[in-house]
Amino acid sequence: MVRDSPVRDSPVRARTPDSGAVSDEEFVDALPKVELHVHLEGSMLPGTVLALARRHQVDDIPTSEVALREWYAFKDFNHFLRVYRTAVRVLRDEDDFALLARETALGLAAQNVRYAEIYFTPFIHAMRGVPIEDVFAGINRGRAEAQAATGIEIRWMADIPGGLPDVDILEVADLTVEYAIAHGGDSVVGLGIGGAEAGVPRPQFAKAFAAARAAGLRSIPHAGETTGARTIWDSVEYLGADRIGHGIRSLEDPALIARLRADGIPLDVSPTSNLCTGVVADYPSHPLPRLIAEGLSVTLNSDDPPMFGTTLRDEYLHALRDLGLPRATVTGLAAAAVRHSFLDQDRKDALLAEQCAAVDAITAR
Repeated sequence: MVRDSPVRDSPVRARTPDSGAVSDEEFVDALPKVELHVHLEGSMLPGTVLALARRHQVDDIPTSEVALREWYAFKDFNHFLRVYRTAVRVLRDEDDFALLARETALGLAAQNVRYAEIYFTPFIHAMRGVPIEDVFAGINRGRAEAQAATGIEIRWMADIPGGLPDVDILEVADLTVEYAIAHGGDSVVGLGIGGAEAGVPRPQFAKAFAAARAAGLRSIPHAGETTGARTIWDSVEYLGADRIGHGIRSLEDPALIARLRADGIPLDVSPTSNLCTGVVADYPSHPLPRLIAEGLSVTLNSDDPPMFGTTLRDEYLHALRDLGLPRATVTGLAAAAVRHSFLDQDRKDALLAEQCAAVDAITAR
């Protein structure tokens, strides 16, 4: 079944200006956006990490923003995971989660993001003794406060943390589904699996994802970031993936490219993240332009923005300047994020109309 048209078929693509009359910054700022791949815990602002570490007397956290930036200089993907799992220790109570959710949503709204689907990882907090009710109460209070202030809409995707040491990963998966169903209400729209890919085969999670889908949740696993095409195949065939987080290694298998294209399964791509974790050497070698050229559906995302020194706005500017994509194609990426979100069709149509209106206004300058 074809779920949506790929980026190259965006209804607003032909309307996008590529003249020099409007700067890249003005173009990106004017475009209403949706983000589909960003992690709540990875969105803690540096000042928030430091303040919470002081409040809760958490060791092993840098004590200045300069030191924190150095701490975020990752040697490789596994180093990133170790730092990430240390940083989340500053989140201890409902107020902490409300603060994080509010700041994250307000930061997105300031970039003209109208809607976001944000991963969060409930088990890594429950395993530290944080009541799961406090986690959900906090993140939903924070998102409600941000929506009241700016109008931004946020939904959550519960993420299974792959590669945690000394745990039964299948029990973790079952608990994550249980948390999402019991406490999420309509705020949780999907189930994912993140963290390590190597040594964490996706077929073993088929039961958990089937239970999630039966409860109305969508499937958004990470795959093909640090491992090859097989992980993506398994996510499609065993986990019923509606979207793939990253998926850049799909280019290794022409048959997989054909399957993703035929089924309209989008890839949520985060270029700067891939550079910072050593998955890709530099922007010129990033596969995003080739994925688009293959006719795949692709969205543009920031992943863990403060940890990678980026924002969604920055990712759009990198796409224009460092990846060499024309504004028409970048507008198509923005439209793809709307179409591949889990919003209802009326809301999608309204956001696509806003994008068209923004492009018309830019063209008229």
